Amino acid sequence: MKRLTRLPARVVRRLLPFGRAARLQARLDGMPAFAVPAAAIETLDGPAAYRERLLAAIAAAERRIVIVALYLEDDEGGREVLEALYAAKARRPALEISVFVDWHRAQRGLIGKARSEGNAGMYRAWARERGDGVAIYGVPVQNRELFGVLHLKGMVIDDTVLYSGASLNNVYLCRHDRYRLDRYHLLRHAPLADAMAGFVQRHFLGRPAVPRLNVPEVPTTASLLPAIRALRQELAGARYEVPDEPAGEGAVAVTPLAGFGRADNALNDTLLALLAGARERVVLLTPYFNLPRPVRAAIGQLLRRGCTVEIMVGDKVANDFYIPPEQPFRTIGVLPYLYESNLRRFARRHQRQLASGQLALHLWRHADNSYHLKGLFIDDDVAVLTGNNLNPRAWALDLENALVLRDPHGLLREQHAREWASLLRHAQRVQDYHALETSRHYPAPVRKLLRRLSRVRLDRLVNRLL
Repeated sequence: MKRLTRLPARVVRRLLPFGRAARLQARLDGMPAFAVPAAAIETLDGPAAYRERLLAAIAAAERRIVIVALYLEDDEGGREVLEALYAAKARRPALEISVFVDWHRAQRGLIGKARSEGNAGMYRAWARERGDGVAIYGVPVQNRELFGVLHLKGMVIDDTVLYSGASLNNVYLCRHDRYRLDRYHLLRHAPLADAMAGFVQRHFLGRPAVPRLNVPEVPTTASLLPAIRALRQELAGARYEVPDEPAGEGAVAVTPLAGFGRADNALNDTLLALLAGARERVVLLTPYFNLPRPVRAAIGQLLRRGCTVEIMVGDKVANDFYIPPEQPFRTIGVLPYLYESNLRRFARRHQRQLASGQLALHLWRHADNSYHLKGLFIDDDVAVLTGNNLNPRAWALDLENALVLRDPHGLLREQHAREWASLLRHAQRVQDYHALETSRHYPAPVRKLLRRLSRVRLDRLVNRLL
């Protein structure tokens, strides 16, 4: 037994004589949580409401604002948020404001556009004009953006957590009558807010790998490589500080989880445990249909057990990488077609369950808006709020987190039902895999690129990285 304790945890788990199902259930049974009053949890109705509540909360902030997002864009939406932050600091000089964005994403231009210094150029310009009261940090979780980004979610404003998978720009904030749909939740609970803010303060602030972006001199990525390596090692074991509070009458058990890397990933393990423990019904939301192998296996097991599984994805034209045929084609534009090909193969494999209604596939599409939803509903008592795209990249490369809401008394059931009904208004159910287009119907540049990728099996690599 002493020898076993010296082995990596993943090897020990395979050697010990316990079944996987028992291990997963034990994880759920021992998961600590905050007891959050159900009345303090609110689902916001769309991106316009998200923008309104975010700006109102910033304006009313008294003690702290901690914003974590993949990016804060140099456009009207991003500048509106930045303006609100500087205005809040001017009203209350003691207000502490910290913004954390992905290091790599902040320092490049948009894909397909001319080279530039990226959003960081805007951050520095505003700091020169208005002072350094708004601290903006770049977080490099990998050496290169291709191999992983800061995908942590959750903004803390005083004692409120505003949780969404959305970043901060025009389309996420519904500027100019076009939006990218995500999920938006408010949780008013001081201990949870402290835990969310405490995570980034412990693991980001003061770390050599996490420098300020809105200062005159910014270090190069090359000079940060040893520090990035140390940060990666730290994040692999990073956890939220969560008490073990019983969720009594009127309360919901809320557990924040972080996950980073392939091995010993607490978030991944918990998602699999939740799927394995489903009794009757699972609803899975993902913007890019490219499920990790363990999730595909879990869904297959659910279907074999007789559970109902509903999956909602965006139609390819609602994908944020979609390029209309009348516009010049760029390589990145192949992704929506690659995801649709994945979905068609999945639907074909499970055609019997599709026909019986046990499996339901919903394609979301609304005008020229895009779809960016993520998360899970399990039976009537568990919901997962997350920025995790449930794809191989999120599973192994990005720094992710989630809020797991366990609601044995069904206090949020109506709220979740309203959210799901709202999503279904713009979704079409796929009755048969033939309803999904094949490559024969794709634009010529897409067909050519897909053939080339498939010929050298690069499509598999693309699926893992994007």
